[in-house]
Amino acid sequence: MSDSDNLPEKTAAEAPPEANKAADWRFRWHEIIFEADTPKGKAFDVGLLVTIAISVLIVMLQSVDAIDERYGVILNITEWIITIGFSIEYALRIACVRQPLRYIISFWGIVDLLSVLPSYVGLIIPGSQALSVVRVLRLIRVFRIFKLNNYIQESRVLLAALNAARPKIIVFLLVVMSLILVMGTTVYVIENLFIEDSDFTSIPKSIYWAIVTITTVGYGDIAPRTVLGQTIAAIAMILGYAIIVVPSGIFSVEIISASKAQTNTQACLTCTKEGHDDDAKYCKYCGSKL
Repeated sequence: MSDSDNLPEKTAAEAPPEANKAADWRFRWHEIIFEADTPKGKAFDVGLLVTIAISVLIVMLQSVDAIDERYGVILNITEWIITIGFSIEYALRIACVRQPLRYIISFWGIVDLLSVLPSYVGLIIPGSQALSVVRVLRLIRVFRIFKLNNYIQESRVLLAALNAARPKIIVFLLVVMSLILVMGTTVYVIENLFIEDSDFTSIPKSIYWAIVTITTVGYGDIAPRTVLGQTIAAIAMILGYAIIVVPSGIFSVEIISASKAQTNTQACLTCTKEGHDDDAKYCKYCGSKL
């Protein structure tokens, strides 16, 4: 019998627990910070939203001179406490995911960074801390926090419809821009042909008038004075009302045809993406096991 046969087999229980503990720590905090399916996760996110609302309110109050003169010190201290808390939360979010860079460059990662960055930049550039109001974007998370599945699902349908309608909308916009270019140039030529001191001093300014007219905004800062120019303006106004229904119709059709699969608030530990089907075992974005 060889010496190797006398060596006891190394069981999983006897393996060093450091790796398992690290993975367990990351998983538990990921579930609390990124998801809202557990009581702890919901409590964390509700507390976070309340803090965000308070922070945005403080930034707005600091812009009022009378309030800032009287309570400026208290508001500033409170803002810095909240900023430090957000900084710790941002660091925890990075530590909880398997691929931190994916989270950092994601939409929510950038929003989370911008929510703390202005306060630190304000130490160098006075006044820039007012940009902290970007934190209000994080309030969008209220949909997943209160487990409003109907709203979550409808947001998925809207995104799917927008993506499906994108080629049609692009073609529609190209047609509208061509129409605006033709009308603006035509009115420029007509107005300058019959009027010496025309308000249409250049084609870009005429195109600006065409955009304002076709979108039925009508600022009134520039208007044609010839009968022919006014006729074209009337046609542009009528076309503006007719054009409005086109993208609405395209988008409505795509919403009806969009898939309505049931999704949940579970976030992938690797890519942090949400919107997985209830019966999903793997992330549909990166393939990692959920």
